[in-house]
Amino acid sequence: MGRSKRTTLFLGAASAALYMSATTPVLSDSLQDALVAAYNSNPTLLADRARQRATDENSNQARAGWKPTVTINGSYTITESQRQIARFLGNATSVEDNDYTEGYAASVVATQPIFRGGRNFFSTKSADAQVRAGRASLTETEQQVFLSVVTAYMDVIRDRATVDLRKNNVDVLSRQLQASRDRFRVGEITRTDVSQAEARLSGARAALSSAEAQLAQSLASYEQIVGVPAASLDQAPAVPALPETLEEAVKSALDSNPTVVSAKETETAAKYDVRDAAGALLPSLEIQGTLQKDELTNRDQSQNYQATATAQVSMPIYQAGTNYSAIRQTKHVRNQRRLQVAETQRSVVQSTTTAWNNLLAARASIVANKEQVRANTVAFEGVQQEAQVGSRTTLDVLDAEQELLDSRVALVAAQRDEYVTSYQLLSAIGSLTAQGLALPTDIYDPVDNYKDVRWKFVGFGAPSE
Repeated sequence: MGRSKRTTLFLGAASAALYMSATTPVLSDSLQDALVAAYNSNPTLLADRARQRATDENSNQARAGWKPTVTINGSYTITESQRQIARFLGNATSVEDNDYTEGYAASVVATQPIFRGGRNFFSTKSADAQVRAGRASLTETEQQVFLSVVTAYMDVIRDRATVDLRKNNVDVLSRQLQASRDRFRVGEITRTDVSQAEARLSGARAALSSAEAQLAQSLASYEQIVGVPAASLDQAPAVPALPETLEEAVKSALDSNPTVVSAKETETAAKYDVRDAAGALLPSLEIQGTLQKDELTNRDQSQNYQATATAQVSMPIYQAGTNYSAIRQTKHVRNQRRLQVAETQRSVVQSTTTAWNNLLAARASIVANKEQVRANTVAFEGVQQEAQVGSRTTLDVLDAEQELLDSRVALVAAQRDEYVTSYQLLSAIGSLTAQGLALPTDIYDPVDNYKDVRWKFVGFGAPSE
């Protein structure tokens, strides 16, 4: 058998082994498991839930304007006095008069606001709008975490497949180099052929080192986001349903994207803040009840009980202009929030359009890369056959095999890109949530904590989760 034919047969067998190894599926943990783990343990998401629970307390504090206040006051007083009285009845004499007094006083004062210029109502409305804005921000954080999980998951799958391809390529070229050296010793090939095989093997080892470093980085990112190391992962499941047109995607994003929802609720809160500030110019009414006991002990002992009820009306006339300044300030803030809504909507339209076009590009890239793999496979087989009749060199065969390898690596990357961009589009339209993905876990509902605390009168216990 001639040198070229033996080389071609060896490379063909090695390439077949490379292809079979690269396409063997490995079963393990699922993307759903990773999403559930991150949903229940990711510190970024848990911290934002705590932030939202703190925001819920704004509603309780705003409602405090409707509730009474009760204060207990007490005092204890000791008084000791001494007097000297001079008397002139014949001979001058002096008389001392000492006095010692103990006094106790206690009172209970209850105040119930009746009307504060509408400030109670509008501050409560503003606080509730801020709570709703916070919930939307929490949803956005959830989406960002999930998108990071999907990206890290697909990065690990891509990088592991790339490392496998590179390792097999190194094995193929190592055997090819050994075969080339053997043939060089018996005079079948030249030193140039051996050098070409050595150079190609060195390049393959460098590419493998780079792929392994990229895999290590992806594994570290996965563990950081998900909270557990990545085992060998299942192939990703089918992507949830996506909008069929760009117009449909943009409409869904403007209606449901959490950043848009948050911006709108923040503007609503600013609108109520203006009314709240204007309430400071209106009269206020409150009722105050006081129950007081005084006890005084000296030569005589006396006790005094007193109960009073007072209705107090106050009307601000001029407060150094601070009230008017506060109204102007809140109006500027409201205008700012309105403009920020428009800014957010534009940003969401841009990100949705980008995600849509990136998805189309990734799908087109997959089609092109599959065609490239098919064409390189045909070309590689043709080069093998041509090498058998001596019209192709060993380098031609190695180049054809390298091009086939590169196209397979590119196809793996394109498949990863399509999957990630699909979830980017889901995030843009506000569907990348535990509820939207129907994850098999208990769904955290921030409304539960809000309902617990909005009218809570006493208690300082706070859940850690």
